[in-house]
Amino acid sequence: MESTNPYFVAAAAGIILSTTALLVLSQRQQKVIMDPMLTSLTELLTWWLALLHPGRRWSTSRTLPGSQTPEKQVPGNDAPPTASYRDAFPPSVRENLRAVAASMPEARQKVLKGLPTDEDRFRRNVIPFTADYRDCASSVYTPMKISLEEVKALGDFPDYATLSGVPLPAPYNGFDIGSAITRPYRPFRWPYTQNMSLAKLEPDWWLEIEKHYVQRVKERERLYEQHGKLVLQYLPGSELGCKEIMEHALQFLCARYPQHFALEPTQAKGHVFKNALLENETVIRDMHPLHVLLHNVPEDFAVMLRNPEDGYYYFRAGVLCSSLGWNVDTKIGMQLKEIHQPIPDYKERMEFPMDR
Repeated sequence: MESTNPYFVAAAAGIILSTTALLVLSQRQQKVIMDPMLTSLTELLTWWLALLHPGRRWSTSRTLPGSQTPEKQVPGNDAPPTASYRDAFPPSVRENLRAVAASMPEARQKVLKGLPTDEDRFRRNVIPFTADYRDCASSVYTPMKISLEEVKALGDFPDYATLSGVPLPAPYNGFDIGSAITRPYRPFRWPYTQNMSLAKLEPDWWLEIEKHYVQRVKERERLYEQHGKLVLQYLPGSELGCKEIMEHALQFLCARYPQHFALEPTQAKGHVFKNALLENETVIRDMHPLHVLLHNVPEDFAVMLRNPEDGYYYFRAGVLCSSLGWNVDTKIGMQLKEIHQPIPDYKERMEFPMDR
């Protein structure tokens, strides 16, 4: 019989004695003793393994992989108990109005001067949370300091590239829908850290289409027929947000893939979106913006809107066919922290920076 290695006998005896002693100690006493003991045992075990297997590298890290990572208190990441965002607003784009209006009729240019607005008047007249912008007075403002008079002067499909500062994508010359595949997403790599993962947007790659475009659109339509509000819903007050995201998405597709998509203004029907891949046309004003997206853009969209009562953002509309473990109906109307409540460590690590 092969003899037992004395190094392992000594290690086993030490672990048994240590465990027996810890059973009679309180939780706090165990923590005081265990933290330095674990560090020492890790270093000792690494030394023994190095003796048994010379030339091989052994890690002394105590970080556990994935979901086993122990809870950590991140200093300064907790929101103050009395945190208020009622006076916090998203960045204004008023200074871009004049540039957008440059190619518009003179009557619209007079409205879209982009002059600074009175701060007190703006704060007193922010659009109510559940109000439809089409029913509000012209003196009401969006949270980005654009009055509804200016919103109406911008009209349908304004120059969002100039307004937002994010340029339209370059035309994808040589694009072949028959062989196109989506770019692979960056895989998770060790070490994993839980954060907002903000990354600079590549304007050319906001939305992608690939060789399964037609099948994907049909599958999304089938999901909506079967599940309805579980995949698509919109609440009062989300009308302008839904309109903007739809118009922006269609402008993107027409600029990126002009050989397949076109947006044409007409006298009789207004704007008509022509989809050569699906061989159909969509009269924009005859359909809710989220349904336009459902039938043409195989991506998920969630519209988060600021509530003027508390300054927090709430899920007010969306078309999501690819969610895992939840659906639109279970989350619609919720605040960010309520949506993410089941996520481990969200409150400690993510709630404050996400709300801020």
